[in-house]
Amino acid sequence: MAGFSAPPLLLGIDLGTSTIKAGLFDLAGRCLGQATTRYTTDRPAPGRVEQDPAAWWRSIERVVGEVARLAGIAQVAAIGVCSQVNTHVFVDSEGEPLLPAIVWQDQRAAAVAAEIDGAIDACARDRIWGLPTHVDSSSPLARIAWCAQERPEVLDKCRWLLSPKDFCNARLTGEVASDPVTAIGLVDAPGSYLPGALALVPGASDLLPPLRPMACVLGQARLALGPVEPGAPVVVATMDAWGSRYGSGVVAAGQGIEVAGTSEILGLLSDRPGSAVGVVTFPPIDGRWFHAGPTQAGGDALRWWASLHGSGIESVLAEAGHAPLGAGGLVFLPHLMGERAPLWDATLRGAFAGLSTDHDRTHLARAVLEGVAFSACHLLEALEEAAGRPCSALRASGGGAESDLWCQMKADVFGRPLERMAVRASGVLGAAILAGVGAGLLEDLDVAANRLAVVERRFHPDPAAHEQYRDLYRCYRGLQEDLAPTYRDLARFQESANGRWTSG
Repeated sequence: MAGFSAPPLLLGIDLGTSTIKAGLFDLAGRCLGQATTRYTTDRPAPGRVEQDPAAWWRSIERVVGEVARLAGIAQVAAIGVCSQVNTHVFVDSEGEPLLPAIVWQDQRAAAVAAEIDGAIDACARDRIWGLPTHVDSSSPLARIAWCAQERPEVLDKCRWLLSPKDFCNARLTGEVASDPVTAIGLVDAPGSYLPGALALVPGASDLLPPLRPMACVLGQARLALGPVEPGAPVVVATMDAWGSRYGSGVVAAGQGIEVAGTSEILGLLSDRPGSAVGVVTFPPIDGRWFHAGPTQAGGDALRWWASLHGSGIESVLAEAGHAPLGAGGLVFLPHLMGERAPLWDATLRGAFAGLSTDHDRTHLARAVLEGVAFSACHLLEALEEAAGRPCSALRASGGGAESDLWCQMKADVFGRPLERMAVRASGVLGAAILAGVGAGLLEDLDVAANRLAVVERRFHPDPAAHEQYRDLYRCYRGLQEDLAPTYRDLARFQESANGRWTSG
């Protein structure tokens, strides 16, 4: 590109649930610098999870500034931002937030979502989607309907309902658009909004941003990001799972991703159409279907357990390493705030089953890790059903992939090889790849992803450990099913109790 005396560099940004990461890459995929910063997630009431959109922007400025200083540069060739999905911010015509961002974990719209979904009969569902798609509490439709009921004055001022990356892109470029992949459940195969889906909630079609391809240039950066000067093209980019797909080099049928972040995100690429209850099947691109889904708690369950004891994550992982496989017959259900894929049940809750006086903190720590692995295994089974084929290997990234113990444990639970990526921040690399393709600096997405994403280490499943875990996994699934009615009763009790507390 004109104006670059040095080789062009690509800036990738991944706006996650608890952290923002940024990285600078050359066109061979070499990382010249990475930085990460955390920001606050607020839980102001039971079932409510919020973030401050201004904190996203401040964090982006901070991490990009740090990366630029590490690399000693002030100019980049292209920028891509991927982000958490099903987190939404209501903004006015100037792009200013009207409410704190409603995070994907937030359950405030659960009752509204159930009402919308319950009114869709089988014929209408097939006519709208042609798949067993459901409206859940994290759907933009449910969030808009909730706002109409509970905060109509906000909806009166609202111009757009934006995902985190679309909010940040709008601030960076002054342009508003999203991509078809981020609009999960609302688009058809060609990548246009489904009129039947938007018609389920009055006014929804006026609040959702226009759609453009993920590798399309949205506009030029009009603001500096720390020492990084304005002027670089900014691509529309996409959601975290697809960013991680490209950043993990998943381009062939049978390959999968396992992103161990706040939640577990799994995806599987297939060369044939198919579907399964509880997972998202994206419209085909280049004759391949990507089936994916997020659990509700992955690293978040580990964070919760560590916080109870005032311990650090590394301390908990070390404790877990001292406990035997199966945690002495202890099983943990990680549904601390319900479960997403493949169950989509907001009323489920967590539990330790099998506790005895023989168990200590090491057993409980290991049970937490194994429970997360079991929830990911449940999702993987649904993905393989949708794909109509087994997963050949899962490419692992995210903060949880730093742990050799957890990687080996997941390989043993899945009975599938786990390939840990050299760039753990796969969403950052994926965002950079999208930026490079959009700016015309890289070849097409699949070729670039296959070339730039490198596997660091392969964890092979141990057959004996896998057999033991299959028995424990059956216990896990049985507990999950048997306790579901109890959790629904408890959810009604909690809602009643919270209502009394609030009114008092």
